[in-house]
Amino acid sequence: MAESIVAEKKEIKKLIELNDEVENYFRNTIIPQLFVDADLKLRKFSPPTNRYFKFTASDCGKSIKEIPSVLRVSGIVESIQKVIKTNQNLEKEVQTDDKRWFQMNILPYIIKKQNMTNGVVITFIDITDRIRDLKDIERLNADHEIFIYSVSHDFRGPLTNMILLIDLLKSVSNSDDKEELNRLIKLMEKSSRNMRTMINEITDSTKIGTDLNDQAESVSIEDILQDIKFTLKDKIHQSHAKITSDILVPEMNISRKNLRSIMYNLLSNAIKFASPGQTPEVLIKSQKSGEYTLLSVKDNGVGIAEDKQQEIFSKFTRLRPGVEGSGVGLYIVNKMIGNQWGKIEVESKVDKGTTFKIYLRG
Repeated sequence: MAESIVAEKKEIKKLIELNDEVENYFRNTIIPQLFVDADLKLRKFSPPTNRYFKFTASDCGKSIKEIPSVLRVSGIVESIQKVIKTNQNLEKEVQTDDKRWFQMNILPYIIKKQNMTNGVVITFIDITDRIRDLKDIERLNADHEIFIYSVSHDFRGPLTNMILLIDLLKSVSNSDDKEELNRLIKLMEKSSRNMRTMINEITDSTKIGTDLNDQAESVSIEDILQDIKFTLKDKIHQSHAKITSDILVPEMNISRKNLRSIMYNLLSNAIKFASPGQTPEVLIKSQKSGEYTLLSVKDNGVGIAEDKQQEIFSKFTRLRPGVEGSGVGLYIVNKMIGNQWGKIEVESKVDKGTTFKIYLRG
């Protein structure tokens, strides 16, 4: 009898020591871990888990179905039940409601004597940065694919025109038809300029935010507008565009080059996307809007469908493939405005026109 009591005391002492070791491990591990028993009750948790689940001591003994922070991990209850049923390890990537990603490993806690699973040990490894890097690589690869398609598509037209024009030039080079010769040379020049414009736009899209000379300054909106109207005078003349302005705030705090690029893109688009058979009418207006200076460009063109209005700011997006351009203009505009801590909004109705609103501080 005495020997039995002594053996029992030794066993209890051993269990206490083992429990102390487990407690010490859970207190000192840097890995977020949970121990959930076969009844789905939370038995232990390591301190690092509180960075994500905000447990309290009173949570121990509760079913995880009663702990909202745990239930925010998608499919965790089903995953635990599967491991308990199969005695097989489970590994999966999960996302919490704060948009962080984890590699969740669930291991069965097996009682060897009884050969049964009495719960699971769950480990969480933060892989948010890895997932973000993978997504960035995917976006980069997608951009490269779109870039190659865009370049091949957009350059095919001007290159084909130039080849045809060269052949025509050869056929009239020995003739006395100077008028035809001059006409073909002008067409070649126009085609070459179109190609140069597209190359410049694509090149500019890779430089946004890298030019240390792009310092904000007080820039005259009217001066920039007059400069752009002079640059676009041929398009304005050919389209008979009516351009008016209402400059209530004369200056904006932005890089001069960037403001010119923004206004050039918006004004040239307003002319380019005019409604067929209708004279383009464009209104450029500046005014105060709370802490912002608001610059708007309003036209009466073809408009943009509501479900496409955010898509237009993506790189290489072209809603009307038949219209010349590389599809990076509005992407560049959006990036430039974002780099100035501003924002751009679009209001548009199909066949009614479009208004772009640029908000910049100061």
